[in-house]
Amino acid sequence: MTDLDATARRILQGNDRGGYTVPTAGLYPYQWNWDSVFAAMGFVTFDTDRAWREVETLLSGQWPNGMVPHILFHKVEPTYFPGPDVWGGVGPVPSSGISQPPIAATFIRYLADLDPSGADRAKAMVGPLTDWHRWFFDWRGEDGAICVSHPWETGRDNSPDWDAPFAAIEPANLDAYYRRDTTHVAEDERPRRWDYDRYLTLVKLGHDCGWDEAHLREVSPFRVADPTMTFTLLRANRDLLALAQRFGAETAEIEGWIAAIEAGSERLWNAEIGAYDTFDMRAGKHSGVISNASFLNWYAGVRPERMLDHFDRIAGLLPYGVPSADPQQPGFEPKRYWRGPVWAMMNWLIALGLRDAGHDGRATALCDTTRSMISTGGFAEYFDPRDASPAGGRDFTWTAATWLAWASPTAKGFPWQA
Repeated sequence: MTDLDATARRILQGNDRGGYTVPTAGLYPYQWNWDSVFAAMGFVTFDTDRAWREVETLLSGQWPNGMVPHILFHKVEPTYFPGPDVWGGVGPVPSSGISQPPIAATFIRYLADLDPSGADRAKAMVGPLTDWHRWFFDWRGEDGAICVSHPWETGRDNSPDWDAPFAAIEPANLDAYYRRDTTHVAEDERPRRWDYDRYLTLVKLGHDCGWDEAHLREVSPFRVADPTMTFTLLRANRDLLALAQRFGAETAEIEGWIAAIEAGSERLWNAEIGAYDTFDMRAGKHSGVISNASFLNWYAGVRPERMLDHFDRIAGLLPYGVPSADPQQPGFEPKRYWRGPVWAMMNWLIALGLRDAGHDGRATALCDTTRSMISTGGFAEYFDPRDASPAGGRDFTWTAATWLAWASPTAKGFPWQA
């Protein structure tokens, strides 16, 4: 296992671009939001200062309205599409116009716990994190549930959750485009052209209005309350509250957000299937899809007795979990991106939640399964749940970071180890 530790460290160092880390060379040549936070947790296992610089660089791209973009285009890389000209971001760094799951406050809290000498650095982030979380409430909140305006905002790009909302979108007035992702990864492991036409329709809508959030909230055909965003923001607010208390910052607003999401998360409960899933605000209905994001309720500290039956059922169907989509649902594709493969870093978040909810046996088993999966398939972007064969990009940052900080046997001793 020590050889895998060394390989993981080399991957992080090889993907380091000086202050920020790319997910993997070629396929993703920029800084991605939540990828970067996971990278920091990998770096902290052997280079604490580099871990802090990762999240500091991420927050340097924060927009005036508080939003932290999902991509920061620090250096122009013409091989990537859609690039900064397509997005037309309005922040201090060329960027996309949407955000990503706000896990930063949670892991910044852990960084501060691990490195007391970084207290001043953590304290300086409380204000920007608060502004970012406020942006979610101002522009993505629906009675406590947190919505997304684009599937890419969730990080779960082509999940079956989006099939129904996307079916209601008719792409129009798109410029001809060439996808470069399929030159790096097999086409059957990536989203379809049908998906991309709708992704770009939503990007064009934002670009054309200068990312006017009030306008987009009214006119966008895509507004979906999402477990990833709702549950990660709830957990992040709990950790932001702890940071604010530690550094003597105001806490009343954060406490209000926590109470609101605790109540609003119930909107994501689909009683018909007995699971958390997305809720399409435009159509007024649930997707009926159980994804790996459905199991983040434990991570958020919500209803620890729920989702256990589905977790155990799915674990009994496949040797490697947690798949990104329920294998008993018709949209399941075991190698196509977020329609079935397993993502190691999602397993980490789920296991953190399981442990916090008191489900220690399941948390440990998931860690063991993830360790076996990475040992078998290497540091891939994602894995086939049937045999752990690698899929997507290789030498992937967040898989290497997940190994170092959680899945490796040498990770024992971290305060959030399952």
